[in-house]
Amino acid sequence: MTSSYVSACDILTRCRWWFVLALLVVALGHAGSAIAADEPDLIFRRSTVFKWISPDDKLATYGVDDPEVDGVACHFTVPEKGGFKGWLGLAEEVSDISLACRQIGPIRFKDKMSQGDDMFRQRRSLFFKRMQIVRGCDAKRNVLVYMVYSDKLIEGSPKNSTSSVPIMPWGTGDTSVQRCGEFIQ
Repeated sequence: MTSSYVSACDILTRCRWWFVLALLVVALGHAGSAIAADEPDLIFRRSTVFKWISPDDKLATYGVDDPEVDGVACHFTVPEKGGFKGWLGLAEEVSDISLACRQIGPIRFKDKMSQGDDMFRQRRSLFFKRMQIVRGCDAKRNVLVYMVYSDKLIEGSPKNSTSSVPIMPWGTGDTSVQRCGEFIQ
């Protein structure tokens, strides 16, 4: 009887260590999720699927400023899985993401950039999926173009959304409009 008690305690101790390790992996995954820009600002969430015991599925809208271009902000809406897997950060999120980017002040480029540079990146699952907002320049029209997509290590994702920001003067005092083509490497 004592040996079965000891082995049950050993099993619980081992399970506890695996649980702590899994929580650490989840925490580190979320801590390093924003690479190109700061963490996005949560604007609001709206429940879409009610669950009795665990958290609901939701749509969440976030805002993020372009770290390389002053005067541009993007807002994106992503589905967030509820349930116990979503609550623990283990659920794989779907790829349906919408995007809108706008000029919010005078546009000033901080440095040279490449076409398709990451503006923002965030994990959408524990291991294999991430969402990215990339930026480009339509030099002919002097328009910044932003695209959001979700990629998966194995099969990718065709779902995407695009938004464009024409570079315009901001207010009566802003007379020097920069050309995005001059800042492309």
